Amino acid sequence: MAQKLQAIKGMNDVLPAESHQWEYFEGVLRQLLADYGYQNIRTPIVETTPLFVRSIGEVTDIVEKEMYSFVDSLNGDSLTLRPEGTAGTLRAVVEHNLLYNATQKVWYMGPMFRHERPQKGRYRQFHQVGIEALGFAGPDVDAEIILMTADLWKRLGIDQYVRLEINSLGNKEERAAHREALIKHLEANVDILDEDGKRRMYSNPLRVLDTKNPALQEMADSAPRLYDYLGEESRAHYEGWKAMIAALGIEFVENPRLVRGLDYYNQSVFEWVTTELGAQGTVCAGGRYDGLIEQLGGKPAPGIGFGMGMERVLLLLQEKNLLPAQRSVDVYLLQQGEGAPLYAMQLAKQLRDGGYSVIQHLGEGSFKSQMKKADGSGARYAVIVGENEIASGQAVLKPLRGDVAQQTVALDALVATLGGLDGQGE
Repeated sequence: MAQKLQAIKGMNDVLPAESHQWEYFEGVLRQLLADYGYQNIRTPIVETTPLFVRSIGEVTDIVEKEMYSFVDSLNGDSLTLRPEGTAGTLRAVVEHNLLYNATQKVWYMGPMFRHERPQKGRYRQFHQVGIEALGFAGPDVDAEIILMTADLWKRLGIDQYVRLEINSLGNKEERAAHREALIKHLEANVDILDEDGKRRMYSNPLRVLDTKNPALQEMADSAPRLYDYLGEESRAHYEGWKAMIAALGIEFVENPRLVRGLDYYNQSVFEWVTTELGAQGTVCAGGRYDGLIEQLGGKPAPGIGFGMGMERVLLLLQEKNLLPAQRSVDVYLLQQGEGAPLYAMQLAKQLRDGGYSVIQHLGEGSFKSQMKKADGSGARYAVIVGENEIASGQAVLKPLRGDVAQQTVALDALVATLGGLDGQGE
């Protein structure tokens, strides 16, 4: 017997018993994004490695440790399974000149890949939905994105379980001035830095402040604040953003240590976090990246977006019992006898044309075994055809839920009879 093969650890199957939950969540997302004027964009899951190095930054966890990269055997190019969605989306926008005399609001949904230790809510293949609003200088679009995400939490019923944290990273010059002061602060505290902090002290000092090491919290809290280095324009953008969020009635917390893990961010950054999922508390995060489009070869244009971990939101929905039950089929169609399979198939088509979902029993089986399957399917009705029904042009209609008696119905009256029974149950 051949050895049974298994999925790669951290790359999980979504089985039929769970997939309806994904479909529900995806349906809510698609409606929300349409309501806010976003259009779908679909890009390859494999891109050239330099795209991610250039956009995400060389000194980041993703580029240094987490990317799945390999050499293309045909031409020797270094290729990478996408670890996030923004870089590929903007590559497509630049390549196809989508910002020529236009703005764009696009969304994507699909698998991303990061080589890290799998744990609950953190997988090697995970799924993200993300949006990119391109060509808008803000802060109005920044506020609309916060409004849209807050709207999503309400539609899903989890608004009381998430909290918004915001910060401003300023522009390139302001970050450079803050970086110099921050390095001096880290140098003064080098004796208490862990190995990760020492490694990043000069290459990416902002990320040192994002440490989860409890021993470094006091040092991080006393570090120079980037807000104190913001110029007039950056402060106006940040204050305008905050004022609009507050006017929309959305509560938020200012977190001066919120920096995000990707180098391309500037100005507005935000995270929606929860305390309901343990260590994996961030369910949606994003911000501005006004220099990234130019960095990828396009003409300068502002941009802002977010990425949302779909597994984490689904975990939260499961935790709070907010996901719908799997939808049952309407009719289970039983058949037996000479000519019954084709007769039943024609009848199933008639029922589907009338708006009913149908499982037709295929293959052999006694009526008793078929009825057992009908009941197990969760169908509301069984429709039975045998040689007698074929001869008379009828079918037996048996409600499987409740105390309604079965009846024999002419084929041309079957859809109407079902509709009448549905009306009685309303």
